Amino acid sequence: MIDIRLIREDRAGVERAMALRGLSDALGPVVEADERYRELLRQTEDLRARHNHESKQLGRTTEKPQELLDELRSLGERVAELQRETREAKEVVDALLLELPNLPHESVPEGADASDNIVVRSGGKVREFSFEPLPHWDIGERLDIIDFSRGVKLSGSRFYVLKGMGARLQRALISFMLDLHTKEHGYSEVYPPFMLHRECMVGSGNLPKFADNLYHDAEEDYWFVPTAEVPLTNLHRDEILDRDMLPLFYTAYTPCFRREKMAAGKDTRGIKRGHQFDKVELYKYVVPEDSDRELDGLVADAEEVLKRLDLPYRIVQLCIGDLGFASSKTFDIEVWAPGSNEWLEVSSCSNCGDFQARRTNIRFRPEAGAKPRFAHTLNGSGLALPRVFIAILENCQQVDGTVLVPEVLSRYM
Repeated sequence: MIDIRLIREDRAGVERAMALRGLSDALGPVVEADERYRELLRQTEDLRARHNHESKQLGRTTEKPQELLDELRSLGERVAELQRETREAKEVVDALLLELPNLPHESVPEGADASDNIVVRSGGKVREFSFEPLPHWDIGERLDIIDFSRGVKLSGSRFYVLKGMGARLQRALISFMLDLHTKEHGYSEVYPPFMLHRECMVGSGNLPKFADNLYHDAEEDYWFVPTAEVPLTNLHRDEILDRDMLPLFYTAYTPCFRREKMAAGKDTRGIKRGHQFDKVELYKYVVPEDSDRELDGLVADAEEVLKRLDLPYRIVQLCIGDLGFASSKTFDIEVWAPGSNEWLEVSSCSNCGDFQARRTNIRFRPEAGAKPRFAHTLNGSGLALPRVFIAILENCQQVDGTVLVPEVLSRYM
């Protein structure tokens, strides 16, 4: 959530930032609602002061004329009514602020969409094949490790079944990633619930903006996790952390549930897009002064997974027009899939600044007795399956139709 004070003090600057995100007229309703709220607040405070003054004056007199008592009662009722109107006006302002995306970091390049993103660096070696590499859907069916027809039979389109060594490879990748991040990168593992309260979705920035892309149990008002970022964002909701607790690094495995409405008609073959997929998430709570440096570290931690798997990849900085809703700065990590002939995003590493912390009221106290400040939060996949699964099948396929699993996974397989 953007600080309303920033809009009050630098409306033109915020409007420029929103325009770069393609939202030219976003602030008008917010400013109008905020002006109404502040006017009601002024009226409430003035009338409350008058009520308190006259109440004290009446208390000092021995006689209590009925007309003064009636006037005082009327003032009290009007104060109560104004307080209600003020609360409702504040709720309108907050609701409008929840719809605004984060402000882009000053270092993020301008651009309209993904075509304006910048490749920062590449790693690994793109393999030259002595044969025509197959796409993963052909490899998976030939090895009998992916069953598309039974996935559709069980749940419909965009579902599949992993079988035998396919299921084992999936489990091996999850264990490998969690072990790497906890044993070498300093993250603490969390196993969170996969269904969350509504306020958790609001806190992370998924609600109200992306309600149509989330799975929801209406009876209990539970929301299925679209990513472990959501529970990890809310672990310290409404808390004031001691300065020496920061930074906090968390990693978590969860299945992820998304309707994929925004990707309708795209990537219908294979397992690239599904309504359910597995992911290992990385999450950081840091002090504001360190968040830029910690983003570089987050990218490096996610990148290390692909280095260990010996897969070709590249790091891409997103332009302003391609930033996610809650992000101020993002680097995507993409892995090469030769059979599908495309780069596949396996991680988006983002610095959200204090955007999520304001929505969840997560603060830290710089020192004893100091005023609390909002923490900064960062998140990224470390990494997302099934695209890593795809990359292994397509990069490690052999001429005889087998797949040579990366050596780092051998102890898990």
